[in-house]
Amino acid sequence: MNFKNLAEQNEDWIIEQRRYFHAHPELSFEEKNTTGQIGKLLEEMGLTPHYYPDYNGLWAMIEGGKATPESKTVALRADIDALPVEEHTGLTFCSQNPGVMHACGHDCHIAMLLGGIRMLMAKKEDLKGNVKIIFQAAEESCHGAQYYVEHGFLDDVDAIYGTHIWGELDAPYMNFESGPRMASCDNFRIEIKGVSSHGSTPHQGVDAILTAAYIITEIQAIVSRMNDPLNPLVVTVGKIEGGQRFNILADKVVLEGTTRTHSPEMRKKTEPLLRRIAENTAASMGAKATLTFEYFPAPIINEHEDLVLIARNAAAKMYGTDCLKPFPKMMISEDFAYYMEKVPGVFGLVGSQNKSLGITAKNHNDHYTVDESVLKRGAAMYAQFAYDFLEEKS
Repeated sequence: MNFKNLAEQNEDWIIEQRRYFHAHPELSFEEKNTTGQIGKLLEEMGLTPHYYPDYNGLWAMIEGGKATPESKTVALRADIDALPVEEHTGLTFCSQNPGVMHACGHDCHIAMLLGGIRMLMAKKEDLKGNVKIIFQAAEESCHGAQYYVEHGFLDDVDAIYGTHIWGELDAPYMNFESGPRMASCDNFRIEIKGVSSHGSTPHQGVDAILTAAYIITEIQAIVSRMNDPLNPLVVTVGKIEGGQRFNILADKVVLEGTTRTHSPEMRKKTEPLLRRIAENTAASMGAKATLTFEYFPAPIINEHEDLVLIARNAAAKMYGTDCLKPFPKMMISEDFAYYMEKVPGVFGLVGSQNKSLGITAKNHNDHYTVDESVLKRGAAMYAQFAYDFLEEKS
């Protein structure tokens, strides 16, 4: 089975869906209308959408015509939320919701998965297993996927496939590589308590701002001196709040930041290292520091070679081996990792950049858009991966 021609036949419909969802973006945890519209389209295809009473997003099951009780079930995922960005693309179908934009390409993910489902439904009787579909809310929150995992979505799933349209990868190339692809994303908050005093008598107080400055400097030693230099690691302080007035020693400063790594081992070490440096540095200044550390997505690591091979072969079957292009691992994160911690998974990229068309803005930019000719390829990959996985594993 080769879905290339079927994808081309569905191209106009796929682009139509992308444009509808692009024009009607909704923020994380607010995707009510998006969920409803997707459900309506699934019903039109003959599927039964399953909703959650207290959470947006939905799932459905394609039961293969050749499935047996021993057959496998493969899951396909697309995320559906938008970003708090005012759109400046000038597209005729730009966002109708002020201050909200599909600046990360999730509108494309919705359309590609809907296209893939449409193709799979056309070949439903040939499927040797089942295909479970999830349209996921709140990916941009860093933990939207966690809800579905905790509520049993993966309990009957043997493997999962996900993809992201990407503004730094040229269209029409795709990328499926083994090993680390994206980093973990864990966030921290350090609260520093000092003693206020008049700025002219600093010896009578404990300067929380000076303490914060030392902590910000010292925690970079985690990256430069406590981590293997061959292992990518980022410790970023992105927000500082503190101080009352220009001539008062601050008695409180709050630092907020994030840590990123591809190494599960280093990820476990980062929290205690941050705590030790913050507390001891503050103590040396006569202040007190308290660390709050929140774990969000783990690294995206394509560690199941069989799934990577199915994805690569699926792409090559339809578009030739030249359609696959190497792409470096990144320090951004993706909450698809929650699924991959539960079941084997593979995650890839679909290129959206086309310099000849002036499409060069990157994801999360207020000018971000895509070369829509790649959408049929992303849709075909959903269908081809699912079909080929069931052929090989069931």
